[in-house]
Amino acid sequence: MHAPPPEQKATSASATNEDKEGLKEISDAKEKAEQSADRASEIILGKKVESATLPAEADTTSTVATASTTAKPAVSEKKPKTSLWAKIKGAVQHAWDGTRLLGVEVKISLKLAMKMLAGYELTRRESRQLKRTTEDLIRLVPFSVFIIVPFAELLLPVALKLFPNMLPSTFEGAVAKEKRIKNLRKTRKEVSEFLRSTVKESGLVLPQTANNAQREQFAEFFRKVRTSGESPTREELLSVCRMFKDDIVLDNLSRPQLVAMARYMNLPTFGTDMVLRYQIRHRMRQTKRDDRAIDYEGVDSLSVPELQSACQSRGVKSHGVSPARLRDDLQNWLDLRLRQNVPSTLLLLSAAYTYGEAESIDSHYDALLSVLSSIPDELYHEAELQVHHAEGTATNKQRLEVVKEQEELIKDENEEISKTGKVIKDDVSVDDEPVVPKLPKDQNK
Repeated sequence: MHAPPPEQKATSASATNEDKEGLKEISDAKEKAEQSADRASEIILGKKVESATLPAEADTTSTVATASTTAKPAVSEKKPKTSLWAKIKGAVQHAWDGTRLLGVEVKISLKLAMKMLAGYELTRRESRQLKRTTEDLIRLVPFSVFIIVPFAELLLPVALKLFPNMLPSTFEGAVAKEKRIKNLRKTRKEVSEFLRSTVKESGLVLPQTANNAQREQFAEFFRKVRTSGESPTREELLSVCRMFKDDIVLDNLSRPQLVAMARYMNLPTFGTDMVLRYQIRHRMRQTKRDDRAIDYEGVDSLSVPELQSACQSRGVKSHGVSPARLRDDLQNWLDLRLRQNVPSTLLLLSAAYTYGEAESIDSHYDALLSVLSSIPDELYHEAELQVHHAEGTATNKQRLEVVKEQEELIKDENEEISKTGKVIKDDVSVDDEPVVPKLPKDQNK
């Protein structure tokens, strides 16, 4: 057999290409005709179509023109409802993605745990990752009961509705997260209004500005803010703030103030006053350790989500605030806490006092001044006695007054213990951990 000449090969190849192009044009025309027919049928059935020009094929133009005269104008555009199957499919996909994410986090956290066991120090970001994964694994323990016990999975939706924090954080959806943050903002606004109303009901005169008067003593400071309404200087304010201790502040706050403080910190408000103080102390210790870690690594090292999370944990408003403003607020917190040695309880109370009212209050200093103006008498007398003890000028009359007030508080605690039958061993001190100023990194090596 002889091979065909080259001219015949070229002719057959071009014919094949022409056939392919012709088939493609036919299929495209057929597809356009089917789309036009589908749109025309939708119009005939009374369904709304988008305002787009249909292809001008000869077979469908007349049909579309006739159907468009009978179509009713749409009044408003409605989003199509999601079908049940689509919802189930989305929920399953979300659960699968959450499971994969949890597996990846467990793998990463195992490496971090081995690194920590080897004696290496974890960075703040690594510590947060390890802590978050550990908490998620602990949450899986009660969740696994619904899988092990037969037919217990039927009660799983009810349990998740009552206890939404039972699921690990990797399974939290965007809607649930936004709802949780929105509820926290609402709670903090209510607590802020409660603290401001407490100050107003006490009848105290709150100074609004600071002048250049010289530093006064403890008694002179409170004489100004409680009696005369004079404005102390910023140096006087910081000097008096250093005289307070976190443990003294917590031990002398009333129950409404403790409940408000726990709500503001997103802590459970159930239990006695001792339980609330115990929870607040532990959260304060965690915040202090985190303050030192952020101060060492620098505020600029935090990403925007980490910056928002750090401000939220300290009660600083983060919703609708620019990242630059968040960095300034967080740096101001660190300066007051680490450089000026202001107790974190007073800083938290001042943040609660100014929450949502940043435009009407100039700075953290004015908020601190407002908080000190409204402290309970028991706290004032206890701090005053501590100052006089340090100077060696405490009188027996002062000691007697403080002892009587503390005796009343002890009676209240004993009554709570007798009612509940639970004793909380709260021997943890927030003031035990010294705050070391930041050093240059070359000196720490």
